[in-house]
Amino acid sequence: MNVKIEPSWHKQLEEEFNQEYFTKLTDFVRNEYQTKKIFPPAKLIFNAFEHTPFDRVKVVILGQDPYHNDGQAHGLSFSVNEGVKFPPSLINIFKEINDDLAVPVPASGDLTRWADQGVLLLNATLTVQSHLAASHQNKGWETFTDAAIRKLADERSNIVFLLWGSYAQKKASFINPEKHLVLTSVHPSPLSAHRGFFGNKHFSKANEYLVSTGQSPIQW
Repeated sequence: MNVKIEPSWHKQLEEEFNQEYFTKLTDFVRNEYQTKKIFPPAKLIFNAFEHTPFDRVKVVILGQDPYHNDGQAHGLSFSVNEGVKFPPSLINIFKEINDDLAVPVPASGDLTRWADQGVLLLNATLTVQSHLAASHQNKGWETFTDAAIRKLADERSNIVFLLWGSYAQKKASFINPEKHLVLTSVHPSPLSAHRGFFGNKHFSKANEYLVSTGQSPIQW
């Protein structure tokens, strides 16, 4: 199957494209785009991979679903397009960065600047129907994105995995903590942020680890 995805990732995930689940997933997603309003725009489904090639990943931030309101999603977890009002979880992420590193809250919620530095902003599910959260879960995307995380965990070393919330934390089961830094906390959602996301200092801890392993820190 011809899947347009960044070349280094294509090489790593090639075996997934030929599996039955991925064929079914592709058929489902193609039909959804033809018959419904789906986010992100089709050309941005693999945007996270596009901006952060396999060998350049330093940090992984795992989200669950793309944003499902108009104009928000552009294929990077927690990120919104330029000029879009910040969703609550992103507000809390910026608050924590400000408290942790004294970095001012930016004017834009577009996190492409992180992705280009090596932060893989990966949602477990890469598409969603407009205004219908979780509508594309359990269709095959999770199998595909789990394969991407496993490849990083197995083939690379010294990556920081930021796993926020119980869903993301399940991925720790296939990440070797002796090869990588795994940081977990509650989700930055307003429902849980006050129970341990605020004050987790994940951004400074990530940078300390990157520097200690001979990598450049992220400009959060």
